[in-house]
Amino acid sequence: MSDLGFELWPEFEQWMPQEGDDPEDDFFNMQVTLPGGRKYALNVWTFKYLSRAVRECRLNGEHLGGSYLPAPDLFVERLDRKLLENAIADLIAKDGLSPQWAVQYQHDGE
Repeated sequence: MSDLGFELWPEFEQWMPQEGDDPEDDFFNMQVTLPGGRKYALNVWTFKYLSRAVRECRLNGEHLGGSYLPAPDLFVERLDRKLLENAIADLIAKDGLSPQWAVQYQHDGE
């Protein structure tokens, strides 16, 4: 376990950087592991990506022409490990980790 009291795995740290990448306009998956092994999986969007997703839906007609979007689990300002660590620490302190994010493992025989 890290000094933070949890482990964080943001998918974007596994990507090869590409020309034109914008850490303020993207989305990614993230896993949080608490002491004792409890895991949470989240779909995370940046604020700027939300605007892009709406714009793209309006152009391609998806989701009633951008009239609605299925929301991710968390919005953040940018793809940044320190920001994510602080956000998760804040959510933990405020009992804000959603039970819907909990990863349920099913073992054989259960």
